[in-house]
Amino acid sequence: MSKVAVIMGSKSDFAVVKPAVEVIKNFGVEVEVRVISAHRTPEEAHGFSKTAVSRGVEVIICTAGKAAHLGGVIAANTTLPVIGLPVKTDMMGGLDSLLSIVQMPSGIPVATVGVNGGENAGLLALQILGVKYPDIARKLADYKAKMRDKINSDDKTLQSEIADI
Repeated sequence: MSKVAVIMGSKSDFAVVKPAVEVIKNFGVEVEVRVISAHRTPEEAHGFSKTAVSRGVEVIICTAGKAAHLGGVIAANTTLPVIGLPVKTDMMGGLDSLLSIVQMPSGIPVATVGVNGGENAGLLALQILGVKYPDIARKLADYKAKMRDKINSDDKTLQSEIADI
């Protein structure tokens, strides 16, 4: 069974992480959720990334705010795909988190979604898994078809309402 690990630098980030966990679970994929700080628990971060493959993890989402180094620390110690999920902050509205995540040095890539983009982080993890697992790819296609159908229905309703004005 495929597995996504979602780690956050602080438990207070869980509100941002929750949509990722929900979408991943809704696709029937196992999720491991942890609080590990790149700065306050560096040994745990190192150990987590070094043992991820042996625990069956195939994609890692790293959630952090401010000096958001968690994704880079994890990516430096694994060959697994790492997705950075920046958290909105009071200081710069999450721009500080976003820039900390996307400015990785050469050789340490971290894919990044938008600030507080938990659902997209989960969907990106699923798309990565979908390359290997046809069942996940099929569920993603169904998910996108439902989105398309809703927008088309909303458009049809709007056109009817506008005609009545």
